[in-house]
Parts: sequence; structure tokens; C-alpha cells
Amino acid sequence: MTETLLATVRRYVEANADATGIARTPVPGLTTIRTTQPTGLDYMIARPLVCLVLQGSKHVTMGANSFTFHAGDSLLITADVPTVSQILEASPEAPYLSLVLDLNPVVIAELCVEMQATAAPGGLPIRSAPTDSEVSDAALRLMRLLDRPAAVPVLHAQLVRELHYWLLEGRHGAAIRQLGYPDGQAQRVARAVALLRAEFAQPLPVDRLAAIAGMSPSSFHQHFRNVTSLSPLQFQKQLRLIEARRLMLSEGANASTAAYAVGYESVPQFTREYRRMFGLPPAQETQTARSLTLESA
Repeated sequence: MTETLLATVRRYVEANADATGIARTPVPGLTTIRTTQPTGLDYMIARPLVCLVLQGSKHVTMGANSFTFHAGDSLLITADVPTVSQILEASPEAPYLSLVLDLNPVVIAELCVEMQATAAPGGLPIRSAPTDSEVSDAALRLMRLLDRPAAVPVLHAQLVRELHYWLLEGRHGAAIRQLGYPDGQAQRVARAVALLRAEFAQPLPVDRLAAIAGMSPSSFHQHFRNVTSLSPLQFQKQLRLIEARRLMLSEGANASTAAYAVGYESVPQFTREYRRMFGLPPAQETQTARSLTLESA
């Protein structure tokens, strides 16, 4: 089963990947990834998803928690959390290959009702475990559906739903169920995270975020940290720094332009916080990235 899924994903991603090795599919939220060499550190705010690793290996860190997962493992993320990831094993002959599906809270909520599943503490928002055979089987049938484009809009929803069902039935079902309860702490915090993502360059008082979440400011602060491992201010700061890094490395912006674009009023403060997060001051990292690009050209 795993080998067949690997071959199916490999065929699709090799035919459809963009320059970064990502091949999005016609199925909403379903993506395949191919990388032919180990990568540097990638900083991002991850969304709830499941990632099935089919070949190679990857390392992911969230706060003090680190996970290395290999072919046959799944990475599960059940909240919007800051992560640092790095692909460890990949080559042109044996590229890193993975299948990623965004978790759908609406589908999860519907299934929880039908399964009569009750809310339970979810624990860490990131975890790794061997992929269950039922999950692999549903993923394979979903990928095979892509060979029949006319069938995708008719049949993909039920296969996505089945995949969610087997994830809920699996060892980490309790963590996933948290996404299915609109009034649960995870979903309340998610509403505030959505606002932070949309308006990260603007001042966002905690009172406004707490109101969006339907909590008191003190309760919101505690639950936000429990879910994301950061305070709201730290979360917003990481969003700003990650976007500034993207502007400089992908679009060629200089440090001051990037700093002001993401909401900083002081370039020296931006430089200090950038170095603290990424290990190099912005100008030096930009120069290093350009040098590496010229060497590989």
C-alpha cells in the first residue's frame, strides 16, 4: 500500500510541481511536495494539517519540542503554531516526497456529531506517529482520483471526509476533535489567530483579540499560550519577522523597507529581533542567500 501511494504521489508531483517542488491538486487543501536535496531552516506559522511522509525525512521544532519523522510517518498539526522545519534526507535519486492535507474543521465537526465523539484534552498541537493503514488507503484512493479529472468534483469530498474519519479514529483523534468544537478553546483561539494573520502589521490590542475569541483578556492570554506556545504579542512578532524575511529573500526588499512594511517603526529594533529569531542580521542573511543563489546558478 505504502509503495503504491509513493509511486502515485511521485508521478503526480513530478508532472505538476512548480519551481519550489510543490504541486497543488484540484482537491482543496491537498498538496504534494518533492525536494531533491536537504534544505535549510524554514520558519513558518503552520496551519492545522496532516503530512504523510512517503520518502526521505524531515525535522520539525515547535518551542522546546522537536520531531524527526521518516517515510511511513505522519506529522499532525492541530493548531496555528510557529514551527521551524528542515528536510534532512533527500536526493535526486530518492527525493523527499510527502502528501499534505489541510484539516477541515467543518468536516471534523460533522463527523464528531455522527461518531458521538466528546471533547477531550488534546495535548501538544504537534505530534508524529506511524501512518495508519486506513489513512494510507484513503490517501491512495484520493490521489488516484486525480487521474480522472471529471470525477474529482463529484467524488473528492467523500474521500476527504473518509480520510478525516480515519484520522479521528486513530491514536491522535482526541487532538483532532478539538478542531470540531466551535466553542472549544482551540477554535476560539483560532479566531484570534485569523485576525492576527490578516492584520499582523497593525497594532492589535489584547482586548480586541480576546473579544474575538469570546474570552476575558486574562483567560485569553492563558489559553492562547496553551494552544500556540506563544503569547499573542510574540505570535504577532513572529508573523511580522517571517513576512519581512520573505520580502527580503523572495522580493529583494531591503531591511528598512521590509521592516516598515510589516509594522515596525524602528529599524534598529527590527534588526535586533530579526537576528534573535533567525541568527543573522537581515542584511547579512540577504547577502548570504544571494551568494548561495549565485553559486548554484
